[in-house]
Amino acid sequence: MANNPSSKKRIRSNENRRQVNKSYISAIKTLTKKYKNSIHYYKVNPSPENLLIINNNLNNIFSKIDKAKKKKIIHSNNAANKKSKLSCLYNKNLIKN
Repeated sequence: MANNPSSKKRIRSNENRRQVNKSYISAIKTLTKKYKNSIHYYKVNPSPENLLIINNNLNNIFSKIDKAKKKKIIHSNNAANKKSKLSCLYNKNLIKN
């Protein structure tokens, strides 16, 4: 256990940061699940409205990932990897050759 006041303050501030970071990570995971579900729904029922929902979900995920990267909650390579996988999923399922 910490004895001096600065160590106690660091413990408190680290706990607050951990909770904020956890909310960003959780939001990214939740948005990713919504995105994957919307792609599955579009494959079953293709329509312009569903495509618009997919594009909005993708934009929201990219925004959240970029904000987490900017605040150094996730590493920049991790953010690039997540965005790449989401883009590949989009191209694989929605772009028709």
